[in-house]
Amino acid sequence: MSKAQPDLPAASLAAAVLTISDKRGPNDDTSGDYLAASLQDSGHRCVQRAISRDDIYAVRAILSQWIANPDIQIILCNGGTGFSHKKSTIAAVTPLLDQVITGFGEQFRYLSFQDIGSSALQSDALAGTANQTLIFCLPGSPGACTLAWEGILRQQLDSRHRPCNFASQYLR
Repeated sequence: MSKAQPDLPAASLAAAVLTISDKRGPNDDTSGDYLAASLQDSGHRCVQRAISRDDIYAVRAILSQWIANPDIQIILCNGGTGFSHKKSTIAAVTPLLDQVITGFGEQFRYLSFQDIGSSALQSDALAGTANQTLIFCLPGSPGACTLAWEGILRQQLDSRHRPCNFASQYLR
């Protein structure tokens, strides 16, 4: 049975946004800006933001602190998921996960295929949970972040979405 409650106000969740890039800085983090604004526009709160170099241990250090923080319910990572020898996001995140949400990556690649064709297979988009924190790893391009938000996350982080959603686990 779904915990979705369409008659109630949407749950407001506390989120953190991590941009993983060796090139982006606070003044040109367009994907991080988009995700933070989208969270806000949907009634959630972006309570932490950071930019990490594309390094497994730097990414893990930030994520480990956020996962241990009971006040953070969602983490949106962007960057470091493409086909490259330098990418580190998935290698950094996977050992931290308690559970993988397999369908997220599949759904993202399906939507991406409709947009960019077979190049979608180069995305390692991933989601899972760690210490009851939802973690989503997205490609770093603004287009990919928009696709993930509009095609999956906006609805799945809305506690009123039926038949089910990720946000309902935070309803008391």
